[in-house]
Amino acid sequence: MSHVLSEETHRNLLARIPHCTGRAISDWLRTVEDGPALRFEERVSWLRHEHDLSYGHAKAIIHEYELRRAARRLL
Repeated sequence: MSHVLSEETHRNLLARIPHCTGRAISDWLRTVEDGPALRFEERVSWLRHEHDLSYGHAKAIIHEYELRRAARRLL
């Protein structure tokens, strides 16, 4: 399964996460940072089951985490 979300889908999911979960994206990114070091789909699964998230929301959070981590490496 592809890790890639369209930019529009990714942004739409991110925009809905705070409303649906009651937590800001920054909180979710800290949760991922503090969580286990796993591969992409394993992290999605961990986030879904540990925090009762939908697949789409968990995937968007992990995707955003990976994008930001990659951007930090470029600095």
